[in-house]
Amino acid sequence: MTIRSKLTLQFAVIFSFILILFSVFIYVFVSLYQERDFQQNLKNRANIVAHVYLDANQVSQETYRKILRQYNQSLPYEIVNVYDNTGKLVFQEGEGRLPVSKEILSALQQNIEVMQLVQGRQLVGVPYFDAKNKKKYLVIASSIDANSRQQLRELRLILSFGCLIAVVIVLAAGWVFARQALRPITKVVQEVEKISASDLHLRLTDSVGKDELSHLAHTFNKMLDRLEQAFAMQKTFISNASHELRTPLTAMIGELEVALMKPRAAHEYERVLHATLNEAKLLTQLSNGLLQIAQASFDISKIELKKVRFDEVVFLASEEVKKRHRQAKIDINFENLPEDESKLFCKANESLLLIAFINVFENACKFSPPEGLISATIHVTPAQLQLRVQDRGVGIKNEDLQHVFVPFFRADNVRDISGHGIGLPLAEKIIKLHQGTIQINSALHVGTEVLISLPAAF
Repeated sequence: MTIRSKLTLQFAVIFSFILILFSVFIYVFVSLYQERDFQQNLKNRANIVAHVYLDANQVSQETYRKILRQYNQSLPYEIVNVYDNTGKLVFQEGEGRLPVSKEILSALQQNIEVMQLVQGRQLVGVPYFDAKNKKKYLVIASSIDANSRQQLRELRLILSFGCLIAVVIVLAAGWVFARQALRPITKVVQEVEKISASDLHLRLTDSVGKDELSHLAHTFNKMLDRLEQAFAMQKTFISNASHELRTPLTAMIGELEVALMKPRAAHEYERVLHATLNEAKLLTQLSNGLLQIAQASFDISKIELKKVRFDEVVFLASEEVKKRHRQAKIDINFENLPEDESKLFCKANESLLLIAFINVFENACKFSPPEGLISATIHVTPAQLQLRVQDRGVGIKNEDLQHVFVPFFRADNVRDISGHGIGLPLAEKIIKLHQGTIQINSALHVGTEVLISLPAAF
């Protein structure tokens, strides 16, 4: 069942339920009102009969005629009985026998008015005291409320047909209303169907309003932004990775083909083997980098975390980089060293965090002059531990900054510097794995600043 059909059906069911409840309320209210009105008429008739029968000799002619005129306005199938206090029938008006039980007479003898429905007839009983004879009489009037029954049947018919017609109208109106309400969704679906992998630049149009559908369109557009960025990064990754992997393989194949063209001396073969070995080591480094990136993409819950001192990991990374790059000069400073050493701890995997810091330091060293100074500053806040690494190297172009975290991406101005474009992407994945952030600010021919923030361990 479509959403449109569901909305129409639900709308009709809710409206029909309310309408039926309202109709039942009207019917019951009218029925009770007519019943009370009819019972009051019977009570009045019982009192009239009592006056006519017991007080006829004591009233004037004019009063007597008035009573008779009222009495002649008889009710349908009316029967009126008058009993003395012992329960003996002393007067009867109307055709037929009135079913009067001993319980009714007993209640009247105790001066309790009776109003009952007996065998489909409304029955009203009232006690009457004759002041002249000082006797109490029991007057019972009964009738069938035929008019009310007919009116109730007509009311049921009117309400039933009214509800049926209203439901039909509601179904038609609900179908139109559902179509109108779902029109924006239909438009969204049609626009989404036009978007494919080659058309990720397209966006949904109804994303400016403040209703739920506009919010959905806006959310979908943001998802498309992320998908477009991911596809662009994937294309860049494939392009750069294939280039980086093809270079050593091409060099190896070229060296081996040249060596096999004709017999050569032993030192020539030795040279070819050394060159091939270097290229194989380069491929190994690339493979290890890819493996580390894959490991850094694991779920944080699957990696063992413990409290480690942030500053100690920074110093370890600095020492390791100095071993690899003898000319590296790294100056580490505290911007605000806390008195409480416990504020220097963060929850992390020490080996992964060390790899991230080493990659950041190595990047700064590679793209700085041989004698350039690398500045590392540790800043501590109540909620975060921060490391700011600054170099005075070649810098990065603004258009290249958005690609620095794409594996194997290398800017045009650093193509002649050895590297594979793995360090920063790996560092970013490790930092994100630790619920931290990494930001890069750079200016061409001025230098680059890398800011790493990790949540403090509480």
